[in-house]
Amino acid sequence: MTVTYTSRVSTSSVFSNFLGLLVRWRGSIYKLIWLDLIVFFGLYCLLAITYRLLVNEEGKRFFEAIMSYCEKNGSLIPLSFVLGFFVRIVMNRWWDQYTTIPWPDGIAILISTSIHGSDDRARVMRRTILRYVCLCQVIVFTMISPRVKRRFPTYTQIIEAGFLLENEKKIIEAMDQAFPSYPKHWMPIVWAASIVMRARRENKIRDDYAVKTIIDELNQLRGNCGFLLYYDWISVPLVYTQVVTVATYSFFLFSVLGQQWNESHSDEDGTRIRRWFPILTVLQFFFYMGWLKVAETLINPFGEDDDDFELNWIIDRNLTVSYCIVDEMHQEHPELVKDQYWEEVFPNEIPYAQPKMRQNPPAASTAYMESQSKLQKRRESAMSTLSTRSRNNFRQNFLGRPSATGSYSDSIQMEDGPSRVTFSENQFDLPQDDANSSHKPSQSTIDFNDLIEQRRRERRERIRHRFLDMQSTHLRHDTSGAPYTITVLRPPSDETLSESQEAGDRAQQDPSGSKEPPPNKTEKQD
Repeated sequence: MTVTYTSRVSTSSVFSNFLGLLVRWRGSIYKLIWLDLIVFFGLYCLLAITYRLLVNEEGKRFFEAIMSYCEKNGSLIPLSFVLGFFVRIVMNRWWDQYTTIPWPDGIAILISTSIHGSDDRARVMRRTILRYVCLCQVIVFTMISPRVKRRFPTYTQIIEAGFLLENEKKIIEAMDQAFPSYPKHWMPIVWAASIVMRARRENKIRDDYAVKTIIDELNQLRGNCGFLLYYDWISVPLVYTQVVTVATYSFFLFSVLGQQWNESHSDEDGTRIRRWFPILTVLQFFFYMGWLKVAETLINPFGEDDDDFELNWIIDRNLTVSYCIVDEMHQEHPELVKDQYWEEVFPNEIPYAQPKMRQNPPAASTAYMESQSKLQKRRESAMSTLSTRSRNNFRQNFLGRPSATGSYSDSIQMEDGPSRVTFSENQFDLPQDDANSSHKPSQSTIDFNDLIEQRRRERRERIRHRFLDMQSTHLRHDTSGAPYTITVLRPPSDETLSESQEAGDRAQQDPSGSKEPPPNKTEKQD
């Protein structure tokens, strides 16, 4: 069965948990490559002894030429790429085969809830359907697994295990004689589907939807069993397996020659270490050959390797669980009682065996992201703080030292034209001690409120001139050539306002109420 070690590495520690796994033998890399490693190292030592003790000088020169050639050109074999791609294919195939193994739990629950009745007839139907499901698995496993085949070499052993009856054996053998070239794993599923239809006719199954659901589950299980046979028939292409094997063994054949110690090499090359023990060469063989052995082990997970699937355990488990669901637990459940949170509706706090294990709920990715309103408030607060600091700095740097003329404005250089700086302060007053001084205020003292009002008047004047520059009526032509008129409303000019004010004054001075008609204004056309 697959070697599991998850309990040993469930929690990381200061020292790596993987170091403790290096001393395990079952399922280890040492168990897979120890024989190949002994052969490789023995061949290396044999060539070293031959080169150093058994050949003459001419033979050494020839041997050195071979070593130099193998060392320079051994890297031409793309071993890392070939092995890596092959192992990836084998690993994906290995996991897909495990996920394809069918489990009868879902069918057992459907049968238990759909076929009603506690009499022997309904009980026999439920148990027989699940026995046929398990029989289909057993027939498929005997076709793909040597270990299961040795357990059930013939139908007789399957009958002794309780998966098959004598009359059913005769039917299968008759079919084998009639169609000897095709597998018969689908026959128990056909029998199970027939029993489902009979249960519907006898009203053991009360609706057609339950029948359809059970038939769909039976077909899915049959399909998974068929896929297991497909994995057994269609393996990784033989040519790729041959390429990987030839590349690995030829690489180490070149390595056992090219990594030998050479008398002609200088000590600066670091080759003198090989004279005593080729440590890096042995590690290279350990890694690459171990990679190849992993692929050889996982390419067929239904064999007898340490990491192969334990199909015999799966067979025993499936039959026991199936009978338990459809017979022992059929329409049985514990007594219905109120739970401990009945009054509270839902638990506010679930207890822990160790209170220190309680943790806060995980935070969402945007839990600490501020909304736009909060960001705007923060910006406004920052700008207010910056404005306060700037005003304080202005007072300290400029207003803290009065000029010789008694005016604070002497220390400020004003440019000609309208001011572009807005001050929220009123006209700055002199301190009392400066007012009593002998210096008189300068005539260049500036009233900032006057500057602000002047800036507003200039702005109003520019807007008024824009309207005055426009004529009240524009005569234009559209694309068809027909003229049309555009009338633009404009605010009254200062002359109109002054004339209206004079007319109002005359009306107040004339008590008789006689009014002169206002002069006609010719409408300006824009």
